[in-house]
Formats: sequence, structure tokens, C-alpha cells
Amino acid sequence: MFRATLLLSAFLFSMPVFAQQYVFPAEGQSPEQQKQDEAMCYNWAVENSGYDPVNPPDVQVAAQPSGPSGARVRGAARGAVIGEITHADTGNAAIAGAVIGGSRDRRSRRAQQEQAVVAAEESGKDSFNNARAACLEGKGYSVK
Repeated sequence: MFRATLLLSAFLFSMPVFAQQYVFPAEGQSPEQQKQDEAMCYNWAVENSGYDPVNPPDVQVAAQPSGPSGARVRGAARGAVIGEITHADTGNAAIAGAVIGGSRDRRSRRAQQEQAVVAAEESGKDSFNNARAACLEGKGYSVK
């Protein structure tokens, strides 16, 4: 079990999530002691931050309502006006406008959802790194 933890920690600490944290044994800890402490602090950080960089949680954002959106209604109105001005079929122009407005609205919602997922992921990583650094500093390491 202990050996598996050491191997896991060696693998984990080579991952990019740790790329910005440097750990220095300020109290002369041996490399073996440092590996043990880093493995213990990794587990402690996962418990206390609720985030595991090896198994990040699937971030779900609230589903958006699927009824007629404002963009779809505005698109239909614009299409009808353009159809009236150009003497085209206002019904078909309104339908085309609604389709375009709905498409823009879906792209906008998707972009907002992707931004929310990225923000949640970054927040989890920051929380984990802060917890890990606090643990290691408590064990006498300098963490930058």
C-alpha cells in the first residue's frame, strides 16, 4: 500500500497541475520523506478541497429553458420586417429570421456553458493547489 502510494505520488507530481508549484525541503527533509509528505498532502488536499486533479469531477451547468427565446422572437420580427421591405413573403422571412436568431442563441448559450465549466475547473485546481501548499508548508516545506 505504501509503495503504491509513493508510485502514485511520483506519477501525480509529474503532471501539469503541479507545474506551477515548487516544493523545497526547508528543514532538510530527505527525498524519501518529501515523497511521503507530498503523497499525504495530496490526499489531504483532495479531501479538503473536494477536487482531485487526476479525477476531476464532471461539471454540469443548469440546463437552459428550451422554449422560444428572445433571440428567436427578435429574429422572426426582423425577418418579417425585411420581408415586408423587400416585398418578399413575410411568413418565410419570419421563419428564416427565427431560425437564425435561434441558432445565434444556442451558440451563445453553449459558449456561456463552456465558460462556466472552465471557471469551475480553474476554481477546483486553485482550491486543490492552495490546500496542498498549506499542508506542505505545515510540514516544513517552502512552496512557491
